[in-house]
Amino acid sequence: MFNRNIEPSCLYCRFGALIGSDEIACSKRGIMSAMGSCSSFHYEPTKREPEPSPGILVSDLSEEDVSL
Repeated sequence: MFNRNIEPSCLYCRFGALIGSDEIACSKRGIMSAMGSCSSFHYEPTKREPEPSPGILVSDLSEEDVSL
């Protein structure tokens, strides 16, 4: 999530704000596509949603795994 070497996207840019399902209001360039990018891109990690972690399958657990 905090990896600075990500593919540039207006969705994760400091200067962009989501205004629709696929539009970004950019303070540098105006209205942009959500998947677009430009040379002013500056990564903002708090705008990125982490991928969900893989869940644990309860069927794979034995009684011994969950007892104290």
